[in-house]
Amino acid sequence: MKPYIYITRKLPEDTIAEISQQFEVNLWEHSDIPVPRDILLNEAKKADALITMLSDKIDEEVLAAGKALKVVANLAVGFDNVDLEAATRNGIIVTNTPDVLTETTADLTFALLMTTARRIVEAAEYVKSGKWEGWSPYLLAGHDIYGKTIGIFGMGKIGEAVARRAAGFGMEILYHNRSRKIAAEQEIGAVYCSFEELVEKADFVVSLAPLTSETRHTFTAEIFSRMKKSAIFINAGRGPVVDERALYEALKNHEISGAGLDVFEKEPISSGHQLLQLPNVTALPHIGSASTDTRTAMIRLCCANVKAVLTGDHPKTIVNKELLHK
Repeated sequence: MKPYIYITRKLPEDTIAEISQQFEVNLWEHSDIPVPRDILLNEAKKADALITMLSDKIDEEVLAAGKALKVVANLAVGFDNVDLEAATRNGIIVTNTPDVLTETTADLTFALLMTTARRIVEAAEYVKSGKWEGWSPYLLAGHDIYGKTIGIFGMGKIGEAVARRAAGFGMEILYHNRSRKIAAEQEIGAVYCSFEELVEKADFVVSLAPLTSETRHTFTAEIFSRMKKSAIFINAGRGPVVDERALYEALKNHEISGAGLDVFEKEPISSGHQLLQLPNVTALPHIGSASTDTRTAMIRLCCANVKAVLTGDHPKTIVNKELLHK
């Protein structure tokens, strides 16, 4: 009997053609609606492999249900939706999709920074709603980007790619990370500093940090109060890194100037979410890596990882590498 693969979203047939020919593959019928928990648990019981999304909770219950489960291939760089400790304990390989989405996500992050700074969404809606009846010097005036200071929290590959874009805008580049990035300092001119110095000096504070127990709710009311009143906060990393209530209060009370958000504490968010009621918030539906080419490359990397595990080979991008040595 062929190994069984379950995919938690409907994906284009051509992207999964190779594994469909070699293995038995079943998909959730929707491309934009998460698979219900009961179906996920039932499928995990039968599956040799799962291809999952960042919004799927792959906890110990799911992993323990998968008696035949050998690999969980997560369609994302992040894997905080997967109980990595439980997976490793059960001998289940977890893979992700780094590298292939670096430049695309950096494009989106810098586009979000520019859109928020120059109030592009507000301006577009202003024209479409018929409000544009004349010109005035400060009509929808935003913030300059060229020559300003960017502070990057989380200087991984995406952070470095954003820094390269910032360098093209003549920006002073500050960063804070768990470790120094000497090569990035030499290549881009980025300057390492403390987190406190970063939030106090930056005109644009950009969060690209992964979600860990250390980074959860890093951005609190106290941190927002230390930023410049003209500062713009951008989050294209992980939503729970931010205390959203504190961000809302900081924006409402004009402690900071604006925010551009591609990620939220709980996704998807409802139209009634408090942050969406503020005119100085630009909100996107977690589309950091959402270009056709990149999403296709991510899917194919997931498939390649699954195929490798099911055929006794090493996957390309394994998270719990210690399993390779057992």
